[in-house]
Order: sequence, then structure tokens, then C-alpha cells
Amino acid sequence: MSQLFSPRSIGPLTLKNRIVIAPMCQYSAIDGVPQPWHVQHIGRLAVSGAGLVIIEATGVEAAGRITPDDTGLWNDEQEAAFAEILRGIRTYSHTPIGVQLGHAGRKASTSAPWKGGRALGPDEGAWHTYGPSALPFRDDWHTPAEMTEADMDRVVAAFEDAARRADRAGFDLVELHAAHGYLLTEFLSPLSNHRADQYGGSAEARMRFPLRVAQALREAWPRTKALGVRFNGSDWVEGGVALDEVIAFGRALHEMGYGYLHLTSGGNVARADIPGAEPGYQVRFAEAVKQAVPDAAVMAVGMIFDPQQAEDIVASGQADIIAIARAALDDPNWPHHAAVALGQGEGLPPQYERAGKAHWPGYGR
Repeated sequence: MSQLFSPRSIGPLTLKNRIVIAPMCQYSAIDGVPQPWHVQHIGRLAVSGAGLVIIEATGVEAAGRITPDDTGLWNDEQEAAFAEILRGIRTYSHTPIGVQLGHAGRKASTSAPWKGGRALGPDEGAWHTYGPSALPFRDDWHTPAEMTEADMDRVVAAFEDAARRADRAGFDLVELHAAHGYLLTEFLSPLSNHRADQYGGSAEARMRFPLRVAQALREAWPRTKALGVRFNGSDWVEGGVALDEVIAFGRALHEMGYGYLHLTSGGNVARADIPGAEPGYQVRFAEAVKQAVPDAAVMAVGMIFDPQQAEDIVASGQADIIAIARAALDDPNWPHHAAVALGQGEGLPPQYERAGKAHWPGYGR
């Protein structure tokens, strides 16, 4: 039996295999409402053969969007649209569907990558941004307002409300977004958090607000459903978040009741030199957390595209679960094809079985 295709529990949810489709922003929503693009995008991933699909970073408030084109979960129209998509999927797929809830912080109010990927101007609908400190991501980006206690209270309440909406909409899982330079990452890293109060300075102080959000989300999200977190293993810049701090944050979330720890990196500093061309370049962070918190379910991600590579990561104990992103965009049937490559049943939907590899003349000879 392939280890990649063995079941794995994350909290109360049991995945049929260790393959997860990671959240990938589509920048195709209107006023936070998912559109027909999302229907086909999520729908085709729901029949990919993965054990879990997680929908893109979804803003918990309007100011928390990365771009005007992000999905959101702060009003009834957004909640209803997601609920309709999930009802449709449940007529043909039992694949668990999760949503990543986040706040963009100082990286908000920008245009989509193919629209320039830059800070919006006043005539483009720019909005006020917030962060732990009044430090822009780049010199030509918005300078965020340093968050007050009232701002923090508002954001915590927004995460709680979004979690309740996600539950009512029918999501099976929520992933807290604490990575890639967005708000919670900004608090965690000394490169973006220069506060002199109880939320800045020491690693313990920098974790205080992210852990407050995490605890509020834990309380708002049903214990009968799975809850996980994605966070950075490195800023890829000297003086950034340290690995022992990463481990301490992961341990605290595991003890809080988070069902899995999803390790990624980067995105917090524009000048970072990230070795993104190296296959599995982030696995080291998942492995470090897994060794330090062995009881936790740990997810690895980042340039994992070969089935044997994914199998080896799980079989060696470096991580428990593999998340793929670009590989799934390139090949939405990647999990089915990985199963064949590792000697497992292809597991195609019955409507597609006649296209399975076993039916191709000469295949495997």
C-alpha cells in the first residue's frame, strides 16, 4: 500500500489519502462573491482524486482582501454563493471541501497579478490598509495604519463571523491563513512587527495577536469539523522569523486543538531570495515541526510535483500530508495519475472510467 494513498485523520475528519489541493487565489470574484469561474475551478478539483480541496484565501472583511477580485465571507450574498457551489458539488463528489480564511494586512489594496500586481491608486478603489506597524511591504505600496486595540477587536470578530458563515455554507474545514506576508505573518515576524507594546518585541509578544485570532477561530468553528493553519517556516531574510519561533507557534496551535499544521514560507519581505526552483524546497520546515511536535499532523507544500517525491516525503516521516497547487492547475487529475504511478487504483469517477490508463492499448507494457 502506498503511504501517500493511505488514510489520515486531521482532527475529526479522515482523508482517504494524503493529497491536499492547497488554496490558490483565482482573483475572479465580484464584491467578494464567487463567480462561474469558481464553480468550474472548485468542481473539477473536487473530482481530482485528492483527499481534500481547500478554497483560496477568502477575506474576513473588505479591508482584508488582497485585491478587489478576492472572495470574501463577510456578508450574506457571499455566504449564499458558496453554499450554492457546495450544494452542487455534493451531487457528484464526497471530497471534503475547506476554505482558507485570512486578512491581507499591509499587502491589501493591490491589483491582481495579471493586472499589474501593484498598489491600487485612489481612482482604482484603493482602501485603507492595516498592519502591526506603519511599514509598507515595498516603498511604492500603501503604508498601513498601525493597528489599535479596536482594530484588533474588529478583526477578531470578523474571523469569528466568517467561521460561522463558512459552517452555515457547508464547508467541511477551515484553514487559518497565517502565512505569505499577510496580517498574521506580519505580527509574527520581527521584520514587519516593530511594535513597542505587548504585541511586539519578543517572540512571545509577536505571537500574542495571532494566537488570539487562532483561539477565537477555534471557539467559533465547530469541534465536529476540521480546523488547520498555514504558517511560514521562514522569511528567507536574515533577521526574520526563527525556526524555534516557528516550532513554538506550531506547538501552541496544536495544543489549542488545530488538526493540522501546514508549513510554507516567504512573502513577507519583497527582497527575499526564495529558492523556488528547487523541488520540495520547503519540506525542511515541515520536517522540523514534525520532529518537534510528533503528535501533530503536518502538511508539506512547495514544488512537489512528482508522485514518487510525494510518496518518499510521507514514507520517510518528514510530513504526514502533501499539499499540491500548481501541479493541480497543470493537471487536475494529478492525484489519479499519481495513484497509477504508485501502483494504486486510479479511482476515476464512473463517468470517466473508460478513459482510465488501464483501458489504453499497450499501457504499462
